[in-house]
Amino acid sequence: MRTDILIKIRNNTNLNMYIKYHSYWYKELLRNPANLSIMEEEMKKEFKLTAGDKISRVNEKMEMIRTFLEVIR
Repeated sequence: MRTDILIKIRNNTNLNMYIKYHSYWYKELLRNPANLSIMEEEMKKEFKLTAGDKISRVNEKMEMIRTFLEVIR
């Protein structure tokens, strides 16, 4: 595997953990290093780090606060 790809994976804890659990990516990245972006997208989907997931979490927190305020009244 190219050293720049390996350094990028090791510096990102989420990517590092993802590749440990999905070891087939070692072979994929060895054959085609351009697939790193695909791996990053899959990691974001699995760890729920996409923009949609973040908006959903904020929405859930706002609903919880709204419910809490209604209970206090």
